[in-house]
Amino acid sequence: MSDLRHRRVYTRWFALLVGLVTGAVVGFAVYWGSQLTGAALFMLCGTVAGGVAALVFYAYSRTMYLTELTVSIPNFTDLTFAVTPSNEGVAWRLFVESVTRVSTQPLTEGTGVVRETLNSLYSLFQSVRQTLVEAGPTAGVGGTQTVEHLAIGMLNAQMRPFLAKWHPQLLQWERVNPDVPESQWPGNAQCRAELEAMRLGLLDYVRGLGQLAGVRNIDVMLGRSADQ
Repeated sequence: MSDLRHRRVYTRWFALLVGLVTGAVVGFAVYWGSQLTGAALFMLCGTVAGGVAALVFYAYSRTMYLTELTVSIPNFTDLTFAVTPSNEGVAWRLFVESVTRVSTQPLTEGTGVVRETLNSLYSLFQSVRQTLVEAGPTAGVGGTQTVEHLAIGMLNAQMRPFLAKWHPQLLQWERVNPDVPESQWPGNAQCRAELEAMRLGLLDYVRGLGQLAGVRNIDVMLGRSADQ
């Protein structure tokens, strides 16, 4: 504890010294600049303006294109994604939307209700699509993949085919058999089996969204899904 206290004291005094030296240098530069006239003054102003423009451009480029991240999705080669502050926030919203849904949790035989899971899956589909519409496309990253590529892949490769097959089948059976328990539905077992396969594939995309959002310990946040 004593060493830590001494280190903090040294850091404080070093910061003070750097501040004093920097202030002195800036003060001298301002004084020197105030003495200039003619071409020298214009050169100084141009240099300062150029430096400010460079800093602004650098800051803008940092907001548009921060870094790249490789995400592995089964059945695809590793994909390189552009991570910017804006689409990092979009990835976080999509990740939270996904991990908090019933549809990302396992529906074991004899438990849960398929209808509830289908409704949750449909609601997630709508939410992801609305988030992408509101966020708009990521600009300034060239041909690199972005968060919308991953999210649209999740919708079209995992969720849409399953919903297109099983939602109308269950709905039709429910209309014909309004008072019959869902467990009596002839397609119950097969739907649950395909639901689990779809869910595991969906989690790969959700993990990818978590990576793009900078989430640590993603499987811990996925809860029960992390055991799969």
